[in-house]
Order: sequence, then C-alpha cells, then structure tokens
Amino acid sequence: MAEAQHEFVSELGVSIVGGCCGTTPAHLAAVVEAVRGLRPRARAVDRPGAVRLGVAGRLTDPAHRPDNPAEPDTTDTDTDAQTDTDAQTDTATATATATATATAAVPARHRDPIVVEWRPALASLYAAVPIEQENAFLAIGERANANGSKAFRELLLAEDWDGTVQLARSQTREGAHVLDLCVDYVGRDGVPDVMRIVDRYATQSTLPLVIDSTEPEVIEAALTRLGGRAVINSVNLEDGRVKADRLLPLAKRYGAAVIVLAIDEEGQARTADWKVEVCERVARVAIDDYGLEAHDLIFDCLTFPLGSGQEDLRRDALETLEAIERVKQVVPGCATTLGVSNVSFGLSAAARQVLNSVFLKEAMDRGLDSAIVHPGKILPLHRIPDEHVAVASDLIHDRRGTAGTPLAPVGSDGSDGGNGSGDDPVPRGPDYDPLHELMRLFEGEREAGATAEELAALPVEERLERRIVDGDKDGIGDDLDEALAAHGPLEIINRFLLAGMATVGELFASGQMQLPFVLQSAETMKTAVAHLEPHIEAAGGGASSTKGRVLLATVKGDVHDIGKNLVDIILRNNGYDVVNLGIKQAIDTIIDAAEEHDCDVIGMSGLLVKSTVIMKENLEELNHRGLATRYPVLLGGAALTRGYVEDDLRAIYEGEVFYCKDAFEGLRVLDAVMAARREAAEAAEAAEVAALEGQDVEVAAGVDGDVAAGTRVAVRTGLAERRHRRKPTVTRAAMDAPARDALGRPRSAVATDIEVPTPPFWGQRTVRGIPVGEVAPLLNEVALFRNQWGFTPGSRSPEENRELLDRQARPVLREWLARAQAEKVVTPEVVYGYYPANGDGDDLVVWDPDAPLERELVRFSFPRQTTGRFLCIADFLRPIEQGVADVLGLQVVTMGRRISDVAAALFAEDRYQDYLFAHGFGVEMAEALAELWHRRIREELGVAGDDGPTVQDWFRQGYRGSRYSFGYAACPDLEDQAKLFRLVDPRAIDVELTDEFMLHPEQSTSAIVIHHPEAKYFNAR
Repeated sequence: MAEAQHEFVSELGVSIVGGCCGTTPAHLAAVVEAVRGLRPRARAVDRPGAVRLGVAGRLTDPAHRPDNPAEPDTTDTDTDAQTDTDAQTDTATATATATATATAAVPARHRDPIVVEWRPALASLYAAVPIEQENAFLAIGERANANGSKAFRELLLAEDWDGTVQLARSQTREGAHVLDLCVDYVGRDGVPDVMRIVDRYATQSTLPLVIDSTEPEVIEAALTRLGGRAVINSVNLEDGRVKADRLLPLAKRYGAAVIVLAIDEEGQARTADWKVEVCERVARVAIDDYGLEAHDLIFDCLTFPLGSGQEDLRRDALETLEAIERVKQVVPGCATTLGVSNVSFGLSAAARQVLNSVFLKEAMDRGLDSAIVHPGKILPLHRIPDEHVAVASDLIHDRRGTAGTPLAPVGSDGSDGGNGSGDDPVPRGPDYDPLHELMRLFEGEREAGATAEELAALPVEERLERRIVDGDKDGIGDDLDEALAAHGPLEIINRFLLAGMATVGELFASGQMQLPFVLQSAETMKTAVAHLEPHIEAAGGGASSTKGRVLLATVKGDVHDIGKNLVDIILRNNGYDVVNLGIKQAIDTIIDAAEEHDCDVIGMSGLLVKSTVIMKENLEELNHRGLATRYPVLLGGAALTRGYVEDDLRAIYEGEVFYCKDAFEGLRVLDAVMAARREAAEAAEAAEVAALEGQDVEVAAGVDGDVAAGTRVAVRTGLAERRHRRKPTVTRAAMDAPARDALGRPRSAVATDIEVPTPPFWGQRTVRGIPVGEVAPLLNEVALFRNQWGFTPGSRSPEENRELLDRQARPVLREWLARAQAEKVVTPEVVYGYYPANGDGDDLVVWDPDAPLERELVRFSFPRQTTGRFLCIADFLRPIEQGVADVLGLQVVTMGRRISDVAAALFAEDRYQDYLFAHGFGVEMAEALAELWHRRIREELGVAGDDGPTVQDWFRQGYRGSRYSFGYAACPDLEDQAKLFRLVDPRAIDVELTDEFMLHPEQSTSAIVIHHPEAKYFNAR
C-alpha cells in the first residue's frame, strides 16, 4: 500500500494523506515514510467566504485554534475514549499514539491554510448542481409527477419504465436542473414503482432528484437507491411533529435536503407572518433535534391560485413574496422554493404562462432560489408585451381601481416596469380589476408559439416551409404526402423546402438563428428529401434534382473537418450533391475524385497556417494540369483571411477562387457560381447552334468560348465588390533598435535572472484515469458555446443571450458531461515532463537531464519579432552563456479516440446537431485538460502562487508564464512537433503525428511550458 501511495502522490499531487478505521500504526508509519519529502499540492488562492482547512485538514479559525496546525490534536481521539471495553480503549490509545508519532515525523511547514470553496448543492451520480444559481433559479422539472402530468401518469400505469426515462431526458433538454419525482397514485403500491424508476433515473439521467411522496416508505425506498444528494419533498406540521419526526431522520441518515411546506395544525399558512412562523418552527426541530444544518432546508412558502377571484385570496401571492424575503432572514443559510404554477391555476394556458413568468421574476427579486416549473413554459419579461406584464403584476400586487395614482407594474428596484417609459400601459378606472383584464387579454388565445392545431390550419405549402424553419420533423411525412397530391416531388423541394432553408440562411446571417438550430433545420430537410426520394426516382427526375455537384476536402496533413462537414450539411440540404473526401487529402486524390464524379466546383478546407500554404500549392497544381478554368475553387478555414485569398491566391490562380467565411457564405458563392456557369453554358450553346445555322449572333459579354471567363464576369458582378488591401511594408529604418546579446545577436529586454524552479522529476511521465469531474470545471463555456457550438449573441441583449444559453446550451453541456462519465466517450490522458534547457540566440536548446549544458537532445529554432519588443520564445529561458540550466515543461493531452468515433457516427446518421455538439465538446474538453495540466505543472514548479483567483483569469493568462503550441504565431513550425515527440512520447496515450505533423486524434493538444513571468502570447512577425 505504501508504494502505491508514493506513486499516487508523486504523480497527481495531493494535500492530505490519511487512512480509515482499519489503518494500523504500522500502516501509518509506512505511509508517512513513503510520502516523506514529496511536494504537497500547492494551496488554492484565497476566496471570500471560503472554508479554511489546516494542514491536517481540520476546520481552523484563528480565534479558536492558535496552536501550530502541524502539532497533533489529541481532541480528535476523545470519541474513542468514550468506548466501554478495554480492548476498544487500548485500540483508541494505540491509534492516537501512532497518529501523534506519525504527525510529529512530518517536518512542520508554516504554510497558509488551504482554501476549499464550498456551496450548498444537490447531486446525481454524475454531477453536482449548486442550489444557488448565478443569474437564474434552480429549475425543478415538474413533469415526472403522476398527479400533475397526464403523460407521466400514462407511462406509469402502462409500466413503460423506459418511457419515463425519455421524459426525464426531455426535461433535461428543456433546462431543468433537478427532477421532481412523484409516483403516488390511487390503487398502486408506490414502493416498487419508485424503485423501478429510481434505478433507471440514477444511472440514465444526469439530474439530481426530488423525491415527492406522502408515504415515508416510498421516500426511503428511493433514497436507498440514489447516489449523490437528493431532496425529500416534503415535511410540514399538519399533524404536529409526526411527519417531521419520521422524515427528518431519513434526511440526516441519507444526507438529503428537505423541502419544508408552510403548513401547520391549522392548515396552509396564508399571511407572511404565519408562513414565517411555521418555517421557523420546523427549522428549530430540524437543527436542534436532528442535527441538520440550515443549508439542508428548502422552504416552500406556498401560494394559492389568484384565478378564482375569491376576495380572501387576492393578497395571497403578495404575502408569499414577503414571506420568501423574510424567511431567509429568520433562518440564515436556508434556501427557498415555490410551486410557481399554483398561482395561475384555473386560467387559460396563455394567461398562465404570462402570470407564472411575472410571478417567478418577482419571487426571484425577493430571494427565491428554486422553483418547481416547466422551464420551457417560462418566458423572460422582455418577450412579454408591456401591457401583459403590467396586468399580471397588478394582479399579483392586488392593484384594483385607480387609488388616486397611476398604477404601473413595479420592478425589483421599485421603479416603473413595462417599457421603462414611465407611461402607464394599462388604462385604469374605478372598476379596473387586473384579474378580469388578464382574462380579457387572453380570451381565446393559446400559449406563445405555434400549436399543432395552428400548424395544421396552414396551407400545406406554408406548413412545410414552417417545419423547415422550426426544425420540426414530427409529422412531416404526412404533410409531404398531402403536398404530393398537388405538386411533384422536385417542385416541393425547390419551391417549398428550399424556401424554408433560404429563410434559415437569412435568419442565421442576421444573427437571429444559432448554428445548432440551423443544423436542426438541416436534419428536417434531410428527412423530407429522404421521404421524397422514391417519388423522384419513380418520376425519373433523379438527374435533374440537383443544383450542382461539389467536392469537399480537408487538405493534406490537416485532420480538422468540423467546418468542412458543416458546409457539407448546408449544401446537401440546399439542393447540391456533395462528394466529401474527408481529412488529409492530397491534391492528386482531390483531382481524381473531382474528375471521377464530374464535379462542378472544388472546396478545400483547413485549420492551420500550414494548410494555407498547401492550398496555394494545390491551386498551382491545378494550373499546371490545365484544370483551373474547369474548376472554380472555394476556400475556407480558420487560418485563411479574405485578403489572402482575394489578393494573393486570386493573383496566382488562373481560374476562379473565392473566400468563404462560413457555410452560408459558401452557399451564396456557390449559387452565384453555378448560376453564372449555367448562363455562360446556355449562351455558348446558343452561339454554337447559331453558328451551325449560319446566323450572325452577338455573343454575351465575357463568353468568348471560355466558359470560365463568363463565370468570372457573372460571379464578380453578382457578389459584393471587395476592397483590395495593400499590405503594409516595414523598412529597417522604421524599426526600433533591438537589444543585443553577448554575441551581438538581436535580443529582447526580457529579464535573464529569474530564479530557476526545481521540478519534481526529470524526463517524462504518463497519467491515465483522470476523472472527467476534474477537467470539467476548466472548460471554457464561452469558447464552447460561441466558437464550437455557434450560440453567438447576434443582436440579442446580454440578458437575452444568457437566457438562451441557460435554456438551450447548458442543458446540452450537462448531458454531454454525464455521457462522458457514464459512457466514457472521452478518456482524459496526459504525458508530460521536465527537461533542463537554455536560450541560445533564437534557439531553445534542450539538454539530457544526466548531462545538462553538455549533451544536447533537441534544438528548437523560433522566429523573433522584427519590431516592438523583439520577442522570441528562446528569450524566456536563461541564456546559455550564463552556464546555468533553466527548466522547460512539456505536455501532450488527449481526450482519446472515442469522441471522434462518436461524432463521426452521428454525422453518418444525419444527426447534424448532435454531431456539432459532440465535436465541440471533445475539442473544448481537450483544451480544458491542457489548462488543468498547465496548472499542475505550475504547482509542481512552485509558481502557482501567482495564479488569478478564478478560472476566467486563467483563460486570460492570469498566471505566471505561458504555454506555447506549435502552429501558432510565436512558434509556427509544425514540424517541431516531431522534436517534442522525442522528449515526451505520446504513443503511450495513443496520440500520433500525421505526415504533416498534426496530432491525431484531433481532440489532442501539445505545448511547451515556460515559467518566466514575462512569457505571454505574442506574434513573432
């Protein structure tokens, strides 16, 4: 065991090593000896409100624990001394003595306390969910309830257990953080029902559960089968302490939180004073009698419906709002919840949606932490007309009549609500009643958004277009069959379905539709075309059903294909045939495939700077083979710029070459190219016919027998004119004067006397089995949601964008994190190491650890800035002439091959949206692992004390030093990857180099790590 402890501590770094009740004095002594001298994990940065642990892991408070935390604390053995038998006493004494001896053997280190940030949370097997959500509420999904959901009740009665799982997953997608589960139903035994469902929810759903039952046996049966931290729903004082005395011990035993209802022996509390009094009574019982903490309690202050019009209920919602605010003052640290939809019971669906949304917002302003709601039925107030918000607010606050003042809705800050103009949006008089006004406003209306009935009422042509825009596949087959009675299959595609895709493109271009929903529309288009294909073949129209054929390929040496595949999806679902060759395609293969499939256009993609050079070489090869006039070329990729394509590449290519920023620009360019080619071909054909008939015909301008020339004229006319940019030139005289090293070579003014840290080992190490839960907190959500998944803000306000991400993006992220843990779709692994190294002019020299400054292993040559600070990566290591070796860190991280396989399978199944999510998740998890391991290297080198307090700071390089990856501006030569592979061998984690020195699998990154405080990202040009 001791050897295993040594390996574990030295590899991963820990703060505390301990044992359990079975650990003997001999075990303790062996473990202490095994870890003696190893560097502990660096302390975390202080954060307000954090819990402090001493070196021994005990809670510390300077006011109560002035003793040296390295000294043994014999008070920890007092409980052992209370045992009754001599044997137990002897064991406790021996253990205490061994503990004291072992602790004394560890050299006292005077370090600041370690900081552990803790927030009350609920948890499933897969993830913890903080009760207090940032800028939001904890959404408790309400649809897995046999009493409140007809769909769930029918699944329960049919014993369709897998169906209940699908219903749970649908709530996850809709934005629920926690699921309320209630199986209570007359005539059924709840215990076996809850056991069957909980067994499935525990492993197949990612969300924590609220166990909602009137039967303690049902609640306990569920708790025994759940990992993580659940919630008991609920405790009240309706029968005095009977229910509390039965359920609070279960909460203590199973570590559950408890929802407390404001009900006592007299019934449901109605006034704020009454509600607070009941909550305080239960809190005293839970905390004083059963040892629960305030943060274990979630108070539901309850509310009655406002829709009945009963006079004695008119102020009930207002009393509830006041109680929510006060109970958090009376029981500090507690949380609050509310069954929001109760307030609107009895009203129409549309009125309920508005009233629920306004009431929830006002409750959150008063401090509400969570709500039992259907998240998909809550609207942000900016999406509700001012008049509707005003009337709902008046109803909540019981504002009737004129009362002598304008009665506008009141916001959380006491200001007028509505549109903010100060005008009263609702005309009021002495007889004004907000309940009657709300019912009048929504008389005959449904919820926001089209219902199935509304969709069915549309003409089938509009219905099909609407389905494409909405990405709604359900029932599209029936609509297509109906349309076929009046239209041919190609007409349906070209007039109605493609019209829908055109609208999608316009919405995407204007920022009103996000990429995931574009792909959802594309999936619907794919489904529709597949349904029509047999009819196209029967009509003999297969050959004419395409607008053109395009070959797509990622260029030689580049393994990135997400952008190319998105172009494939958009083009296919806008009427084009696509030949997708995949990644790492040489120009010979591209040309052969283009000729074999009789393609009209070639599209090439690449992510890396090196790929732009390959594209230039490919264009030159097309010139050399005389194919430039035959194939217009579309180019795209992150490293490309419009100026490079339109200035540099257009100058060398003898045909047409276009820059495409994204898939929809590619579609627009392709439409223009193909329209011009058809026009030119038709004109040439007309000229040929006229010549055969001996007629004198004026040939269209630009068509002089060269179809490509006509294409050039038409495309350039059809596209917006681009401004040609002149590249700035820098003369030597205009440069700043660089510093010089001892040999007269240019050098920056970077400090050369930084103390060299001592690494924990020399050479390389491999680390496997890294938990996904350690990587996930360092995942950059901005990069994932915006760059990978395409949830761009567009024209939305920050508040609207947050609402979109909470509703659409974060539930998807939670689902993929759960899959990552349950299905092992990612396998985080690392190979990393340390080597002595020095700067030698523009070179970075890496030495053999056994012979530093004598035996050279590898030499990297890096570019130097020609102006500004004249930086070069080599400057950040001690110069070789000092005769002191510096230390260089290296790392290669990977998420493994499976995530790439999963993404490829989704693409092959035409599940485009899921494909985008899978690919982006894998890429950003690899980046998160790189961030995690860079942090580990800083800890091991002892320089992590300069780290910023938040992960967001780390994303902005808020730490000492930097990590540099090959292929980027400071070290652009990808071939240097081969040198890195000679120092740390990533084959141990199944990572390899392609012929063009790219990492495979794609969800992998490599870097050299510099500890110098001045090392940051820069452009070496």
